[in-house]
Amino acid sequence: MSSIQIQKALAELVPLGSRVLDLGCGDGAMLAYLQHTRHCTGYGIEIDDGNVQACVSRGVNVIQLNLDEGLSIFEDSSFDVVLQIDTLQHLRNAEVMLRETVRVGRVGIVAFPNFAHWPNRFSVLRGHMPVTKRLPYQWYDTPNIRVGTHADLGVLARNNGLQVLDNFGLQNSNTVRFMPNLFAGTSVYKLSR
Repeated sequence: MSSIQIQKALAELVPLGSRVLDLGCGDGAMLAYLQHTRHCTGYGIEIDDGNVQACVSRGVNVIQLNLDEGLSIFEDSSFDVVLQIDTLQHLRNAEVMLRETVRVGRVGIVAFPNFAHWPNRFSVLRGHMPVTKRLPYQWYDTPNIRVGTHADLGVLARNNGLQVLDNFGLQNSNTVRFMPNLFAGTSVYKLSR
């Protein structure tokens, strides 16, 4: 599934006119898309200088911040929706940041590569770490500091007292509700306190 397909599928979860915080927003493409198609406002959080400049060029409000330092600059429920798209697996404090996501936003939407997707399982059975469109790096040069599965995030959310409003997978532009842990390359959770 391409990043544009993921972007469109996740945008449908964001109510029209929402105030959005996009954690690890990269070049600001998602927030720009939400501004233009869903009439949303908000901010992106990004650490990389080049991505911050790209956000500004796109007309996206961006704050340069290291997410491993937390979100203490924001009050509770400052945003309608907080997005964490392909960010959680890069963070040292993933559990804390998951709780912060739903503290700062009324709803948190988390999406990440599902390590339990069947091609990944097959690769591990053959004795190799998977390299796929969703996990495109070799084991020795990946920016991911952890990998997780669709099922793992559900357990983590419940262990932290978070409410799972919805969960599903995405694969080839399709929503996967039947066994997403096995059949989806991307895991999606919609969470609240």
